Amino acid sequence: MSHHISRRQFVRFGASGLGALALTPSAFGYLFQRYARAAEAQVAQPRQRLVVIFQRGAMDGLSAVAPYGDEHYRQSRPLLAVAPPKPGDPAAALDLDGRFGLSPHLAPLLPLFQAGTLAVVHGVGSPDSTRSHFDAQDYMESATPGRKGTPDGWLNRYLQAAPLQKASPFRAVSFTQLTPRTLQGKADVIALDDLQAFELRAGGATGKVTSGFEEMYAQAAADALRHTGQDTLEAIRFLKRANPSRFQPEHGATYPNSPLGRSLRQIAQLIKANVGLEVAFTDCGGWDTHANQGAPGQPAGQLNRLLRDFGSAMAAFVQDLGAEQMRNTLVLTMTEFGRTVRQNGAGGTDHGRASCMFVVGGTVHGGRVYGDVPKLAPANLADGRDLPVTTDFRTVLAEVVVRHLGLAQAQPVFPGYTLQPANFIGVLAHRG
Repeated sequence: MSHHISRRQFVRFGASGLGALALTPSAFGYLFQRYARAAEAQVAQPRQRLVVIFQRGAMDGLSAVAPYGDEHYRQSRPLLAVAPPKPGDPAAALDLDGRFGLSPHLAPLLPLFQAGTLAVVHGVGSPDSTRSHFDAQDYMESATPGRKGTPDGWLNRYLQAAPLQKASPFRAVSFTQLTPRTLQGKADVIALDDLQAFELRAGGATGKVTSGFEEMYAQAAADALRHTGQDTLEAIRFLKRANPSRFQPEHGATYPNSPLGRSLRQIAQLIKANVGLEVAFTDCGGWDTHANQGAPGQPAGQLNRLLRDFGSAMAAFVQDLGAEQMRNTLVLTMTEFGRTVRQNGAGGTDHGRASCMFVVGGTVHGGRVYGDVPKLAPANLADGRDLPVTTDFRTVLAEVVVRHLGLAQAQPVFPGYTLQPANFIGVLAHRG
């Protein structure tokens, strides 16, 4: 049976504290046919894994990775500029390369940079100049800047371009309540908001919970919805057999008790459980810091709190997985645009253009800040106010798809964008 259901439709099961599970329409029937058996399913284990974190709201890259030696930077941000490195100064930048420094609130990331595990791409963003959060996020998640109505996201197009035999139902997982724009499309995707609650309340997939679902869907008027319920139950059974919750943080890792920390902890559990995870996505909001970003040396302030959470969650994830697992796992961060170079009157910054991306793990050529960031003199700024975009974000994504995930041609993933591997910025090494 063919199920003609709108792309924006999804099925969510939130009753009895079960958490949320969303299946893309193409998953209807797929899980039912392939995973309707009680026996253990043998699934493909991808060679490489990708974890994408979207910082929603537009992160201030000039505070996260500050050009501390630029006098124009300090003049434009008398309250917010990160000071040049100085031992013992809590407001001082943590030096990276003599020009850029991490915010002191990102201190957990410094050892990763120094060990060559972390790289930064600065001056990166979309060639479309919109300052709308909604449009900019849409363009970045679809990877088609300026084109509304693109039917799928770039991560879903990757899944379509690199099909796997015996792919796991958990090949692509999003720790969000809804399937994010970047994973919408024809390829099979699961979105769940809480792995632990999902397992504890629905993991048995027998008895009262199962009969309740089966009764509900047996009464449904539409066959499509009834089969979707069965698909969901089979995904639950598969996850119960894998039992990822048995894996606790290792190597002394401590995640922050925050949405991002919990998501990354659960992604690590899925990786350790060998459920066939290849692509994981999560996001964190609050980066629209128009007011009260916070002085760099002070604990208070919206941006300061976010940076501390972000840095500690990222560092905990890398520590938890350990060097062996991280060799095959790459973490990539994205944000829709940056902030103005000049601070505003409310102790914050307004919508800008370029920001920065963090790339961790895999075969990253770390310990380096990539990208072309000019001096922040007014004549060098976009529209006289913003850090200009000197690296198209698709350049970074394409390098990740080709050099980390191993897709020979990135063109199907980035329609309308011509890029040759010779033009990659070199943030990742070639895999043998």
